[in-house]
Amino acid sequence: MAVTIKQMSLIVATLGVVSFVLGVVAENKKPASGTPIAGKGVVICKYPTDPSVVLGYLSTAFLLACIVAGYLSLFYPYKGKSVPQSVLFRSTSFLVFFNIALFTGGLAATLLLWPTITEQLHLSRNVHKNLDTTCPTAKTGLLGGGAFVSLDSALFWLVALMLADNAREDYFDDLTTDAKGLDTAAYNEADHLKGSA
Repeated sequence: MAVTIKQMSLIVATLGVVSFVLGVVAENKKPASGTPIAGKGVVICKYPTDPSVVLGYLSTAFLLACIVAGYLSLFYPYKGKSVPQSVLFRSTSFLVFFNIALFTGGLAATLLLWPTITEQLHLSRNVHKNLDTTCPTAKTGLLGGGAFVSLDSALFWLVALMLADNAREDYFDDLTTDAKGLDTAAYNEADHLKGSA
């Protein structure tokens, strides 16, 4: 069964929305801080159990899947007909949205991974020699921001897919011209106008 542009757009959109939802839930479940417990010359930070690390990594995984699906959807040979990449990149609007989709995907991955890894380090390295520690957690707002940029990235991939579809149609319309370089539909229309005069 061949994949259609509509199916690929649904896959990209679904992966982007799932990444967004997981990122927002991870931000909401992240604790504000841990509880410091004094020991002999150390402070042990006790953090409540939270799924923010797992949700952060899942959000990043779905974002990466969205980026890969978005990229592959642009160059996939729909209906068995492939288009040279140079044809797609000739379109300025396609080039702009393609680069924006790549940039926002990278930014979203950074904003999702940075607090997730930081939170994991806070949870695993919870013994501090600094007796004044406040048992911090990852920066607040980064996971949520990464989730929103992840959704933006999916939307930019969808716009790039729409522009790639337009470029594909234009390319195949140009291939239907006859050997003289005239569009047969326009040529027939010109003959029709001659006969009516």
